[in-house]
Amino acid sequence: MLRAALIGLPATGKTTLFQLMTAVREAGRAAQGRGEVQVGVSKVPDPRLDRLTAMFNPKKHTPATVEFADLAGAGGGAKALVDVVAYKNADALVHVVRAFTDQAVPHVSESVDAARDAQAMEDELILADLGVVERRLERLDKDLKKSKSADLEKERDLLMRCRDALENGTPLRALNLAGEDLKRLRGFQLLSAKPLLLVINLDEADVAEAGGSVEKAAARTGLTAFLSRAATLAVPVCAKIELEIAQLDPADAAAFLSDLGLEQSGLNRVIRATYDLLGYMSFFTVGEDECRAWSIPRGTIAHVAAGEIHSDIQRGFIRAEVVAYDRLIARGSLAACRDHGEGRLEGKEYVVADGDIINFRHAT
Repeated sequence: MLRAALIGLPATGKTTLFQLMTAVREAGRAAQGRGEVQVGVSKVPDPRLDRLTAMFNPKKHTPATVEFADLAGAGGGAKALVDVVAYKNADALVHVVRAFTDQAVPHVSESVDAARDAQAMEDELILADLGVVERRLERLDKDLKKSKSADLEKERDLLMRCRDALENGTPLRALNLAGEDLKRLRGFQLLSAKPLLLVINLDEADVAEAGGSVEKAAARTGLTAFLSRAATLAVPVCAKIELEIAQLDPADAAAFLSDLGLEQSGLNRVIRATYDLLGYMSFFTVGEDECRAWSIPRGTIAHVAAGEIHSDIQRGFIRAEVVAYDRLIARGSLAACRDHGEGRLEGKEYVVADGDIINFRHAT
């Protein structure tokens, strides 16, 4: 399962958004005290799966999911997150940045400045990682004095590069590490190396004016330059509006969103953006029993995708029967796609495309 962890200063709306996205509050699992981690699962919105479900009328409908974690009372510093398992294991960070004004909820810095707060948290992440890297370098130096090791030398060289970047105020996600370097660094689960999603929590009037546009929201809050950085995305929301939408029935919620010029709620956009930020996509399996979205990284080959369903299917892989989503919708059935030559048999090395409908043939 994909995992993301929420961060943010106090009074940003972070925990409110977390509870709304994951329904943790309703499930009675909300954190009771400072330092307690809440974990909840959000369904990834995908109109394609809804359309397939309407077409096949299955007994079960299973969307892709993202797991979110929220550390209660972790408003101010990233150092508190370094040893929290849910944060170390997260695939991405979701930073809720306050851009709304509310006299009843004073800002910890006594003024609202989203760009300042985004950079302050970035600096916290960098400092926390610098401490981890420096401690590991100290240990490596001791080990290398005892005996030489090519692997340890390579690790030391990599961590020296990381230290240089961090000391210059550069988050590790900007290094675009790949291959062996990425594997070596992954074990440290450094916070500034994780992709970052900024959730810009706006006033209601600003959301209506931005109309869901990231560019407009970023320009209004001074975050345009920040969002030009590597592996960084943003979604504008208004927690106050999301609370109101959560209390409406679907038809009224849709009408409310339409009045604001929005196609979907901010919560859905946050969940979807987290999924996209991590470079994931969905393929589908369909039938009378279940229509399901499966999460895989972009560029995944069919043989590996089969393993997402079951290791036995991957082990006994023979062929993948593939139909593109848009062709299935256009033809109206899998049988019609086959009749028109639009169903394909693909081998192990086929690179799965976003939205593929796949039936894996496999030996038992």
